[in-house]
Amino acid sequence: MKEDLQQKRLKYEIAEELGLLPKLLEKGWAGLTAKESGMVGGLMSKRSGKK
Repeated sequence: MKEDLQQKRLKYEIAEELGLLPKLLEKGWAGLTAKESGMVGGLMSKRSGKK
């Protein structure tokens, strides 16, 4: 459960860094394009050390 919270926090942190947080808060994760979601996921993988 703690890991889920850390992952969620990281996801929002990355979205904010990419300038996607306003769009995310307005429309939710489904409102992001595939490219935007991929950028978030890619950075999450990179930071967590997974490929």
